[in-house]
Amino acid sequence: MRKTLVTLLLFSLFVVWGHANTVPTVYQIDIRKEIGATTWIYLKKGFAEAAKADARVIIIRLNTYGGEVVYADSMRTRILNSKIPVIAFIDNNAASAGALIAIACKKIYMRAGASLGAATVVDQTGGQMPDKYQSYMRATIRSTAEAHGKETVISGKDTLIQWRRDPRIAEAMVDNRIAIPNVVDAGRTLTFTTDEAIKNHYCEGKAESIDDILVKNLGMAKYNLQLFRPSILYDLIGLLNNPFVRALLIMIIIAGIYFELHTPGLGIPIIAAIIAAALYFAPLYLGGSAATWEIMLFFIGLVLLALEIFVIPGFGLAGISGIILIIGGLTLSMIDNTNFDFSRVPGGEIAIALFTVLISIAVAFGLSIYFSNKIGKKGIFRRVALDTEQEIAQGFVGVPTEPQQIVGKIGVAATVLRPSGKVMVESNFYDAVSEHGFIEQGTPIKVTRYETGQVYVITSEE
Repeated sequence: MRKTLVTLLLFSLFVVWGHANTVPTVYQIDIRKEIGATTWIYLKKGFAEAAKADARVIIIRLNTYGGEVVYADSMRTRILNSKIPVIAFIDNNAASAGALIAIACKKIYMRAGASLGAATVVDQTGGQMPDKYQSYMRATIRSTAEAHGKETVISGKDTLIQWRRDPRIAEAMVDNRIAIPNVVDAGRTLTFTTDEAIKNHYCEGKAESIDDILVKNLGMAKYNLQLFRPSILYDLIGLLNNPFVRALLIMIIIAGIYFELHTPGLGIPIIAAIIAAALYFAPLYLGGSAATWEIMLFFIGLVLLALEIFVIPGFGLAGISGIILIIGGLTLSMIDNTNFDFSRVPGGEIAIALFTVLISIAVAFGLSIYFSNKIGKKGIFRRVALDTEQEIAQGFVGVPTEPQQIVGKIGVAATVLRPSGKVMVESNFYDAVSEHGFIEQGTPIKVTRYETGQVYVITSEE
C-alpha cells in the first residue's frame, strides 16, 4: 500500500513537472490585405491548424484598411466563439472591417503610430452607404464590444462596475453623430491612436513585435511560434468566392445552358457552363459552406428543366420545380447553414445570396437574348455564325425538283392513302397526299401538283 502511494505521488510530480516545462505553442495568422473571402479562409484554416497544434494562444497580426462587412462579421463571430484566446496585434492599421475584427479579440496590442477605428460603411467610391447599412454595422460593433463583458474597478473608496470595452466608443467608430466627452466630438468618426486606445481601454499596451507581446506582456519566457502559411490554392479559392466572380460564374452557367438549348449537339456553350459550375461549387464545397445535397439540388433542377423542355409537352410542374431547385442549389451553397438549420446564418447573408443569384440569372438571360440576336449580324459576331443566303436565283433549292416532272401523269396507289401514303408512277415510288379523302391500294391515280416538296394526287376517275 505504501509503495503504491509513493508511486502515485512520484507520477503526479512527474506530470506536473512535465507540464510546467512544456514550451507553449503560439499560433500567428497574418491579415495584411483587404478583408474578404480570402482572409476569411485564412482565419478558418488558421484556427483549425491552431487547434490541431494545441496552441495556447492565437495572435492575429493586422494591417488592413477594411473590406467587406459580410466576411468581417463571419471572422469576428469565429473569434468571439474561439476556445483558444485570440490576441490582435495591430501592426499599423486596423480600420473599418479591420477594427471590428480587432475589437472581437480578447486583447489588443498596437505598434507605436498605429491606428484603430473609422468603421463607417462606405461604397467602392468611398461615399457613405445609407443609414440601414450603418445601423447594422453600429449594432454589430456595439455587440462585439459588449461581448467582453464588464469588470469591477476599485477607485479609492469607490467600487465601479464598467465595461471592459465601452460599447458607446465602438459605436462612435461607425456613427459620427455620437459625441463622447473627452473622447470624440459630434461630426467626427472616431479613430484611436495607440496612446488614445490605451487610455480608453481599447488597447492593452504598446508592442513593436510578437516577441514583445509574448515576453513583456504575457510573461512567456519561452514559446514555440507557428506561422500560418497560406497556399496559392487558398488565394484561388478566395478569388472564386468573391461575390462579383460568383455572379459572373452564374451568368456563364445560365448563358451556356441557354445557348446549348438553341444549338444542335453538344458544343462550346455546355462545356463553358460545366467549367463555370465546377469553379462555382468547388471552392464553396472545399470551404465547407456547400454540402453535397445542396450541389445535387442544382443538378436535379437541371435534369427536371431538360425533361420539361425535351420530353414533357408544355411547361408545368417539372419545369417550375427545376427552376426552383436550380436557384435553391446556387443560393444554399453560398451560405454556411447546417442542413436546414439557418440559426447561425445572419438574415442579411441569406438575402444577399438570393439577390446575387436572381440578379445574375436575370442578367444572363438578358445578355443571352441580346447576343443571340447579334450573332451573324456585325462585328465579332459575324465570325461565329454562317449567314450566307442560298438564293433560288443562284440555283439553290431546299427540296428535290425531280417530282415536278410527273405532274399530270397517271400511276397507281402503292399503299392506302389516309390521306398520305405512297404511289408508284413510271416504276418509281413517291410519298404522296390525297387531295380528296382516302384512296385504296391499287387504285389508279393522277398527279395533280407538286408543292413544298410534296406530291398531291387524285383518283384517275376524278
